[in-house]
Amino acid sequence: MPYLLNKIKGPIGVFDSGYGGLTILKEIRKQMPEYDFLYLGDNARTPYGTRSFEVVYEFTLQAVVRLFELGCPLVILACNTASAKALRSIQQNDLPYLDSSRRVLGVIRPTAESIGEVTKSRHVGILATSGTINSGSYPMEIKKLYPDIKVTGVACPMWVPLVENKEFGSDGADYFVKEYIDKLLEKDSEIDTIVLGCTHYPLLIDKIRKFTPEGIKIITQGEYVAESLKDYLRRHKETDSRCTKSGECQFLTTESVEKFKESASIFLHEDVSVRSITLG
Repeated sequence: MPYLLNKIKGPIGVFDSGYGGLTILKEIRKQMPEYDFLYLGDNARTPYGTRSFEVVYEFTLQAVVRLFELGCPLVILACNTASAKALRSIQQNDLPYLDSSRRVLGVIRPTAESIGEVTKSRHVGILATSGTINSGSYPMEIKKLYPDIKVTGVACPMWVPLVENKEFGSDGADYFVKEYIDKLLEKDSEIDTIVLGCTHYPLLIDKIRKFTPEGIKIITQGEYVAESLKDYLRRHKETDSRCTKSGECQFLTTESVEKFKESASIFLHEDVSVRSITLG
């Protein structure tokens, strides 16, 4: 029997292993300012990108359960690694026992849906963490929708550390940004669209554009995820009616509150109020 109350109302939960999901949250809030949001960053255990499927699933499920307990009727996994390694299992195996009326959505499907209208050459590149690339989630989702598109991926293990250590604007970042873009285009020179398959990567966008040949479209996820969420809530009135709407946004972290505030200001360009919690 589900142990959570079915009729509870509350904010939309947004979960990420670290800070990158704030780029998704920022765009969602821009397009849906009337909704309430509760952001949870598992900053103490980041990064997820190099962890096993089993560990990512365990950590993500803990976060989803906590956000459900805090009243969220809907949780967005604003983390590509969590979406790739944990979303399907949580949707299929855990939701029926936790609370079948609640929903958990990811960021990969909305991004994949946008690809077909963007690429002309039908050759698409994915730049993401090792975990997301190794999962094969992007090729799988894109092939379901667009069987004619060729998908090529390259892992960028240095990009998240560059962002987390606030080196995304430094001259030293140039080498690592150029390295992975060159490697991707060496694999497939016909690529005309590159998906940034990690929510940290938008902070590197200026350098990514600098080393990406003209004519190649770069897709960041926030806009597409926000549009997809708006559409989802239009089509699922029962879920929308359980989302509170007073324009508030709260933040939780498993790490230091001060550290979160400092880093969050880089992503959101605003001061935030945050509480520390534990998971597991």
